[in-house]
Amino acid sequence: MAANLTRRGALKAGAAAGIATIVLDALAGCANPATSGSTDPVVVEKDDATKVIETFSEIDLRISEGERWELPLGSVLHPAEGVWIPALCTGDSADSTNKACAMSSTSGMLLDVVPEHISQGTTWAIFDARCSDQVFAWTEIDIIERNWVLYASQFADGALAGEPVKLWEADRLYDPPLVCCTGNQVLWLVMPNAKGELRTEHSFCYQWKVGESKANAVVESPGRFATAPAISGDTITLVPRVRADEGVYYGITAYSLTDNLRTIVDQLVLPVSVRPMNAVRIGETFVFSIEANYSSGGLLGQMGTYIGTGTGPFVMFEREPFAEVVGTQDEVYVIKSRSSYFVVDVPHKTYSILTAADHCVDYGEYPAREGETTSFVTFATLKSRETGYPSSVVVRTFDLASGLSGD
Repeated sequence: MAANLTRRGALKAGAAAGIATIVLDALAGCANPATSGSTDPVVVEKDDATKVIETFSEIDLRISEGERWELPLGSVLHPAEGVWIPALCTGDSADSTNKACAMSSTSGMLLDVVPEHISQGTTWAIFDARCSDQVFAWTEIDIIERNWVLYASQFADGALAGEPVKLWEADRLYDPPLVCCTGNQVLWLVMPNAKGELRTEHSFCYQWKVGESKANAVVESPGRFATAPAISGDTITLVPRVRADEGVYYGITAYSLTDNLRTIVDQLVLPVSVRPMNAVRIGETFVFSIEANYSSGGLLGQMGTYIGTGTGPFVMFEREPFAEVVGTQDEVYVIKSRSSYFVVDVPHKTYSILTAADHCVDYGEYPAREGETTSFVTFATLKSRETGYPSSVVVRTFDLASGLSGD
């Protein structure tokens, strides 16, 4: 059984045969305790926003579909920044229910990266997979005991290019990690289970780079982070608890990836108790979603997706959020709304609808990109025209640089 890990504890459990274990340099403290130096909460009037559907003009979609590929049924893609996109796919045997794969966003080629779990025991399964073009990370979980292990390896040309290393392991008292990859590094959140006996413990973001023998604790939250980490350009957006001595406040915070998250690039503190569903910094602007209506908090306590900074003003997409948001430095954003997307051009005050692929399931398409990008990738499960049952997964690409409104 995996060892119980305190919030300051180094990883002490032994590695599986042939798997190196990374040492965690967590004892000296974090580069960024989230309790220090936070900005004031942003509270604005409910009507103090430009609402997309209410005030923008709808026009015909002016971005065209690029490539289209079909993947096996059950393939689930996750957002990535480069050519290779991680995918969790159905395993090839009863002993391997899932496998970790990577799909090329230029050719559509799907390759097995980790075809079966490497943790010992028949109750283990691959639970999650993430990658950049240089590193691949995956989580394995014991489906009975709920213990889990996070592994990573150097990655190149769709295959592991080094020996796997064990970054972290824990038991059911900690949730499986929320992971992202960028360049040659893996970043992940370790948080106590919200209903477990350690639920009041602090949470941490850790960072490991290919070739290093240790990982570092880089951001500490006095409680659970609100969202998964989101990579965009040279920043990572995290949402730790801040102002803990005053109440429950979440700070949408962009950290610089160029100095190991030591520099806070920008921060927006939400009103008390308001928890975002997702958040990312695109260009010079935060884009974040609120999935519930709060009785207080003004504008930012209302369901919707927001584009803005701590000083305002805000553009609001006034519908229930469903997924991560992507966008360009030219302020063109792709926002999922039920089965399809809205493509919102803020400077031109227009929007278009990017409809879901024909014969996809009711919940539609999901993005395989997040944050700043001009290469939008999306995927959906398709139903057979003959039987009406799910039969495959379609992946589509779009060039956001082609513009939307024109001049």
